[in-house]
Amino acid sequence: MTAQSKKLMQWAINKIKTEYPDDVALLVAVEGASVNGDGHGEPFDYFVPATDRGNQLSQTFIIGDVGNDLYPRSWERCERTANLDDPAAICLGKAKILYARSKEDEERFEAIRQKLFDNLADPVFVYKKALENLDVAMDMYRTMMFEERLWKVRCLAGFVHHFLFTSVACLNGDYWKDWHFGALAAIAQWEGLPERFGEYYCAVMEASTVSELRNIAHLLIASARQFIARYKPESTVPAGEPDYRWLAAWYQELRTTWNRLYYFCEQQNSDAAFIDACNLQNELSIIADEFALGELDLLGAFDVHGLRLLSARACELEKTVVRAIEEKGVKIKRYATTEEFLAANL
Repeated sequence: MTAQSKKLMQWAINKIKTEYPDDVALLVAVEGASVNGDGHGEPFDYFVPATDRGNQLSQTFIIGDVGNDLYPRSWERCERTANLDDPAAICLGKAKILYARSKEDEERFEAIRQKLFDNLADPVFVYKKALENLDVAMDMYRTMMFEERLWKVRCLAGFVHHFLFTSVACLNGDYWKDWHFGALAAIAQWEGLPERFGEYYCAVMEASTVSELRNIAHLLIASARQFIARYKPESTVPAGEPDYRWLAAWYQELRTTWNRLYYFCEQQNSDAAFIDACNLQNELSIIADEFALGELDLLGAFDVHGLRLLSARACELEKTVVRAIEEKGVKIKRYATTEEFLAANL
């Protein structure tokens, strides 16, 4: 730390002690944030307010050519950072406490920091976060498809890479520690990478047209999706047996959709059959994961010129669902006639 940084740090600590002794819990620096000797992050990076009044410590200013931002990062935001819901994990992972109001405040902060490391070591947790970041990247890609301005598309492509990079970091049990020095150094340190991930990132920087950027973003997402899929936990079903009584009730409700689909297939009504098949596919995708039924592919059999295969696939999947229910000893409420139903339910 330079002499000037030490003076600035002492100024901030004195200001807290004299003007906000009960209102600021911590003053924190982020190690390694300085670029080209500018001292950024060394005298302080942020403070943790203990009261609303503590937020008044916040201010920005320039000394020489260096901008300084003494900003508040609430306990709640620290928790979000530990849960990887705030992108700046470096602000927690590489934090250095410069001042603490009390031992309890320091211990609380260290417990939150440990939570970050524990989360990064949890394969189920990081897989979930990787999927969340993948979803954001795919939303940005969809926006790219309807944007024609080069600068906009280039920015979107950069953020597509950023969110995919975050997914990859999570699955490597890591976070972007040196973000201000670029991505390639971090990529080189990770053992697990999507195919050609660094190469595609370089291609984004080199691209000069909208169409190039769209194509590269598509390749980045496709590669990342395949990579993330390899980290899917063996079972994402919560601990304990899933409720097969609920699945039986689901099937009893959806039985009408199967009937409609069979009817429209028989009538060769592709329009109506397609709508019901889409609705049924969505429902099947939900229960497939929850009840570990494997991939329940219905729409792969859709052919607008002939619906025989779709009807057969629907029948096969219906049998799969029924078998899964009955093998667990759950009885499907099925009656041959209204009279039979009334006799059983009076």
